[in-house]
Amino acid sequence: MFENYKVYETEFAGKKMVFETGKMCCLSNGSVLVRYGETVVLVNVTASLKPREGIDFFPLSVDFEEKLYSVGKIPGSFLKREARPSDKAILASRLVDRPIRPLFPKDMRNDCSVVMTVMSVDPDCLPEIAGMIGTSFALSISDIPWNGPIAGANVGLVDGEIIVCPNAEQRAKSDLNLTVAANADKICMIEAGANEVSNEVMLDAIIKAHDEIKKMVAFIKKVQEEIGKPKFQFESQEVDHDMFEEIKAFAIDQVREALDTDDKTVRDARLAPIIDEIHAKFDEKYPEQEAVIDEAIYKLQKYVVRRWLLDDGKRVDGRAIDEIRPLAAEVGLLPRVHGSGMFTRGQTQVLTIATLGTVSEAQRLDGIDSQEEKRYLHHYNFPSYSVGETRPSRGPGRREIGHGALAERALEPVIPSVEQFPYTIRLVSEVLSSNGSTSQGSICGSTLALMDAGVPIKAPVAGISCGLITEGDRWMTMVDIQGLEDFFGDMDFKVGGTHKGITAIQMDLKIDGLTYDMIKEAFEKTYKARLYILDEIMLKAIGAPREELSKYAPKMKNIKIHPDKIREVIGSGGKVIQKICADCNVKIDIDDDGNVFVSAINADDVNRAIMIIETIVNDPEVGAFYKGKVTRLMNFGAFVELAPGKEGLVHISKLDVNRVEKVEDVVAVGDEILVKVTEIDSQGRINLSRKDALLAMEAKKNAAKQQEA
Repeated sequence: MFENYKVYETEFAGKKMVFETGKMCCLSNGSVLVRYGETVVLVNVTASLKPREGIDFFPLSVDFEEKLYSVGKIPGSFLKREARPSDKAILASRLVDRPIRPLFPKDMRNDCSVVMTVMSVDPDCLPEIAGMIGTSFALSISDIPWNGPIAGANVGLVDGEIIVCPNAEQRAKSDLNLTVAANADKICMIEAGANEVSNEVMLDAIIKAHDEIKKMVAFIKKVQEEIGKPKFQFESQEVDHDMFEEIKAFAIDQVREALDTDDKTVRDARLAPIIDEIHAKFDEKYPEQEAVIDEAIYKLQKYVVRRWLLDDGKRVDGRAIDEIRPLAAEVGLLPRVHGSGMFTRGQTQVLTIATLGTVSEAQRLDGIDSQEEKRYLHHYNFPSYSVGETRPSRGPGRREIGHGALAERALEPVIPSVEQFPYTIRLVSEVLSSNGSTSQGSICGSTLALMDAGVPIKAPVAGISCGLITEGDRWMTMVDIQGLEDFFGDMDFKVGGTHKGITAIQMDLKIDGLTYDMIKEAFEKTYKARLYILDEIMLKAIGAPREELSKYAPKMKNIKIHPDKIREVIGSGGKVIQKICADCNVKIDIDDDGNVFVSAINADDVNRAIMIIETIVNDPEVGAFYKGKVTRLMNFGAFVELAPGKEGLVHISKLDVNRVEKVEDVVAVGDEILVKVTEIDSQGRINLSRKDALLAMEAKKNAAKQQEA
C-alpha cells in the first residue's frame, strides 16, 4: 500500500536517529517522521504554487507544535486542548527559522510553511533538535528550492567536559546550553545560555558540535540524491540589472547624501522625497513593477552602505569600526517601583523595571519539558513609537518573546538562588527608542534595575552586538551595529556576559554561514566592548546592588522546618496559618520540603511571624523573649499564648516589677505582652516572666541613653 515508504537510520551523537518518509502526509511537498530515542517529531514542509499578489518579501512560517499528549499530560485549560503556543514553542520555532531562512532563494516570494509536530518526548533527546534536523531532511527531499541541508546539535559543559547532545541528567548540571546549526562548511546559527563561559571554551564547543553536524549533513545529502524531488521553478522577483543600473545612475549621489547621518529620523526624512522622485521617473517606464522598483531602491541603499564599510572603512554615523556609540546609564528613575534602570546607546534606549514578589507568584508552566515553574521572568516590549511609527498594540509577538528570552538567558546565571533571595523576580524592558540592538540594551538596563532593586546578583552583565559584511572571500566585522548596518549587513551577533565570561549568545545571519575565524573575531570584539560598557558606564551609575530593598517592596524571610511539622503550622482547616497571617499582616508560603517563606511590607511583621512559626515547630528557648497574647486569667497568674498550641504561665509574682494584688489590675484577656521564658519543666510546661522582660527593656533604654551621652 505504501510503495514510496522508506526508512533511513543513522547515529547522531551516540544515539540512533530514524527517518521515515513516504507513509504519512503524502500531500505535503516534503514530510518525514523523525525518531530520536523515544522522541518523535513529524515534520511537514509545503509551498504555494504561485506568490500572492503584492508580496514583496519571502513569506516563510515556521511552527513548533507542542502536543501535551507527547508527555502524557492533559492540557490544564478550561477547554482541555492546546491553545496558543507557549513561549518555549515560539523560541523553538525561531531556533529552526533562523538557520533555514537564509538558504531559500532571495528572489522567491512563494508562501512556504514548516510545521514540526511533537508527538512523543524522551527527556534525553531534545525535540527541537529532532525538529531542526527533520526540517532539513524534509526540505532537502522536497521540490521546494532550498540550498541545504543543515543540521543542528545541542552542547553541554559538565565538569569542564564538552558533551554533544547531553542527556537530561547532564543538562541539569551543565554550565552551558548551546545550540549550533551548520552546513558542511560553515556555522549557520548559534544560540547559547552559559554560566560565564570563556570565549575559548565556547569556540571549542561550537567546533565540536560542527564535527558531529557534518556527519548528519553528509547523511541527508545521500538520502537527497536517492529520493529527492527536482526543485520547482518559481517566478523570480530579482531586480532587472538594467533597471537597477538606471536607478543607481539617477539617484546614487542623493542616496549617499541622505544616508550620511547618525540620526534615523533625519535619514528617513531625507530618503522620502528621493523615493518619490525615483517612482515618478520610473513607474511609467516600468508599468506594474512598483514593488520591483522598491526592491531596487532597497538594493541601492544596501550597495551604498556596504561599499562604505568594505571599501572605505566608513560607518554611516562616522564612527570607527570598533567604536561604540555614546552611552549613558541611570538608575532609580521611578519612585514607587522596586527598581529601575535606563540604558542608552546612541538612539537606542531601554528602560527596565524590576518587581519583587513572593515565591508563590512564580509562573506556573504547562509544557512538554520537566520545568513546572519559573521564578525569574523577563518581558520585553517594543511599541511602535520606539521607531517613530504608528500602529495599534496587539500584545507581544514572536520577536518580543525572543528578545525577552535572550535577555532572560543572559541574566539567569547571576540571579541568586531562592535560598539566598526568596523572591520571584520580574523584569520588564520597555524599548523607548530603537536604532539597533535593543535586546542588548535591555540586558544592560536589566542589570541596572536589578542592582537598584537590591537584588544580590553574582556579577553585572552587559550585552553588545557585532556585525559582518562579506563579499566573496572578503569580510569585515564591526562592533555595536545600528539599525541600518543590521538591515543591510550580513550578521547580528549578539553576546551578553560578565567580566568573567559569556552568559548568552544569539546569532542572526543573512548569508549561508560563518567561518571559525569570523566567530573568533566576533567573540574578541564583543568581549572588549562588554568590559568597556561595564567598567566605564554601568558600574559608574551604580557600583553594587543596594544594601536595602525599596520600602515599597515586600520584605521576605525563609526558614526550613521538618516536613512532619508542616501540618502543625497549617493547622486544622488552615486555622493556624490563617491566624498567623491575620495577626502579623503577612503572607506565608510553604512547600512540600518544609521551606517556609514569609513576606510583608513591614520587616517587623515578618520577624514576628517567623518567631511564631519557630515556636510552633520547636520548644521555646529558655531566656528568649516573645510577644504573646493573654488568653486566660487565674487568681495565681495569666496564661499567655506564644504561638498557636504553645501556651505558658506568667505567675502573679512575675507580672510586674512592682507587687501585684490582682492579675486583672495589670493585664486583660486579649492583651499582647512581651514575656521572657524562664523555665520549661520536666512535663513541658512553660513558665514566663513579664517582670524580667520589663527589666530587660529598661536596661536596654538606659544603655542607649548612656551611649548617646
